[in-house]
Amino acid sequence: MKEHFYAVIMAGGGGTRLWPLSRHDRPKQMLRLGGEDSLFQMAVNRLQGLFPPENIYVVTVAEQAALLQQQSPEIPAENYLIEPMPRGTASVVGYAAVAVRQRDPQGVMAILTADHFIQNQDLFRDLLRSANQVAQDGFLVTLGIDPSFAATGYGYVQQGALLGAYGGHEAYRVVRFKEKPGEEQAREFLARGDHFWNSGMFIWRVDRILEEFAANMPDLMAGLNEISAAWSGEQRDAVIHAVWPKIKTQTIDYGIMEKAAQVAMLPARGLGWSDVGSWDSIFDVLPSDENGNIILGAQHFGLETSNSLICAERPDRMIVTIGASDLVIVDTGNAILVCPRDKAQKVREVVNALKATGKNQYL
Repeated sequence: MKEHFYAVIMAGGGGTRLWPLSRHDRPKQMLRLGGEDSLFQMAVNRLQGLFPPENIYVVTVAEQAALLQQQSPEIPAENYLIEPMPRGTASVVGYAAVAVRQRDPQGVMAILTADHFIQNQDLFRDLLRSANQVAQDGFLVTLGIDPSFAATGYGYVQQGALLGAYGGHEAYRVVRFKEKPGEEQAREFLARGDHFWNSGMFIWRVDRILEEFAANMPDLMAGLNEISAAWSGEQRDAVIHAVWPKIKTQTIDYGIMEKAAQVAMLPARGLGWSDVGSWDSIFDVLPSDENGNIILGAQHFGLETSNSLICAERPDRMIVTIGASDLVIVDTGNAILVCPRDKAQKVREVVNALKATGKNQYL
């Protein structure tokens, strides 16, 4: 079954929530956060033993493709699928589905992220094996993350009836997807105990997801059919560039998952997952010192400093803190971010404001 199993890594995002370290020319998936490997390299490495390199596809944009190839040269160059411009995750999935179907009409695709952190890699691979089995039965499968708080920044998946055990893991029908609820509804979901965070990772047969595109996103499917018809010819790139600007931006969650009927979920308890969606989330994935501080790249001297993140792009940069607590301090040379940890989610607002005022040199 492994020979029909393919990984698709979505690696075209910008990751503005880790500004000023993540920039237009250095998105989040290319960052090395406290280690030798970038988040993208970590995403590739945890697939070892389950997917051979030739069964791994990467969907990205032209500006990022060369650097991603340098970071993971074991993946064949032809497996890097280049989007002419970002159009949301629905088009990413559709593009990859066309590529996999051309090679293997019986293929099963695991749609994975390039910029998330997963601590328990053995469990991750085991869950993907089980999800492959569920997908063989025609289900669109997702991995559900057990929520630890009433988050409003994640979508939710409601667990339904038990389908059975697949490879030692229970699979459940999905009642519904709910995108990013308000605070009151998020607290309700947490209290009910039958809602999981949407991990953004999906597993399905290539023929099944294309059926769903035809049923629920016919305009996108028409464009994918044009690309598929030109796939083996000299005009493939020209057709892709002609089709892509006409595609409406949409996520796979809104476009397909909220409408599909045959959806299953595997609870991923104990996975140690984080989307590294803010500076504060770094505390969930990296160890801190005896004072609760995380120091990245910087020379730091602190007096009465605790539970803070201090990051500098230049290792010769000395950052001194006195009486600092629960702060995020990030110095990249031409921009410095200082904010309370509980306000780190507002970084995206700062990026939008800089963009609106034409300060693109800082983006």
